Amino acid sequence: MIIEVLKSKIHRATITEANLNYVGSLTIDEDLMDAANLIENEKIHVVNINNGERLETYVIKGKRGSGVICLNGAAARKAAAGDLIIIMSYASMDFEEAKQFKPSVVFPDTANKLVK
Repeated sequence: MIIEVLKSKIHRATITEANLNYVGSLTIDEDLMDAANLIENEKIHVVNINNGERLETYVIKGKRGSGVICLNGAAARKAAAGDLIIIMSYASMDFEEAKQFKPSVVFPDTANKLVK
């Protein structure tokens, strides 16, 4: 049996901008992407802690070390700069493999920097 499990999570990232005039996606600082085991164009779910909005989109690589978390395109209407979000991705795997799998979970600080 194949099931979907949490693969990656960035918990309580802060939206730095929302760009309505860009063609879709969520731009994420490459440092956070690496730490959370996310790749460019990967499908993600975004949950806005401030207003309860939920959406699916994909990752765009942001400038390394910039702290950028930017909702782009129509999704920009779902959040404002300063909102806290949770970013999650999932993987399909065998049920037995999933029992042993440990997701990558990142807890950035308020500037979206990795906490040591």
